[in-house]
Amino acid sequence: MNYTLITDNLIVGSQPQKPQDIDHLKQEENVAYVLNLQQDKDVEYWGIDLQSIIKTCQELGIRHMRRPARDFDPDSLRRELPKAVSSLEWAISEGKGKVYVHCTAGLGRAPAVGIAYMFWFCGMNLNTAYDALTSKRPCGPNKRAIRGATYDLAKNDPWKEPFESLPEHAFEDVADWERKLIQDRVRSFRGT
Repeated sequence: MNYTLITDNLIVGSQPQKPQDIDHLKQEENVAYVLNLQQDKDVEYWGIDLQSIIKTCQELGIRHMRRPARDFDPDSLRRELPKAVSSLEWAISEGKGKVYVHCTAGLGRAPAVGIAYMFWFCGMNLNTAYDALTSKRPCGPNKRAIRGATYDLAKNDPWKEPFESLPEHAFEDVADWERKLIQDRVRSFRGT
């Protein structure tokens, strides 16, 4: 398991491979939540006994959440980001401990969720959030997928031009009213 502390309450990393990894996260990092972005086929491919990991989480009082997104698929990531960030934002707002966000290697999906959270909820623009995370954890999350999800959440008018026709820098930052709208929409996914 390879992970990086990104903020005081956010850790981004690779998949826990055995129940002892969960013990370590609880004892050494005060993790209270695990957000798993893997699909079942990812878990199966690596031979991970997910049920034993979930059971250990329950025994230790760690909330295990899943928001699967397809690996190496920017469109899947774009669709799933709002719900994943909703779970992350809820867990952080609970304040019971750190949140461990992981995909398989912790280089694509998990950092994208962390960056989107920092962009949408921490007052940063996309490039600042991207640089803040990637300076701590060398990785290459798909910035276009984050911009696309931002556009999807902020788009208020059916007449707006499609995201695909916008310039490369579009939705790297948002106005305060758009950020508030994004936050409200992301929070509306709680419990789904």
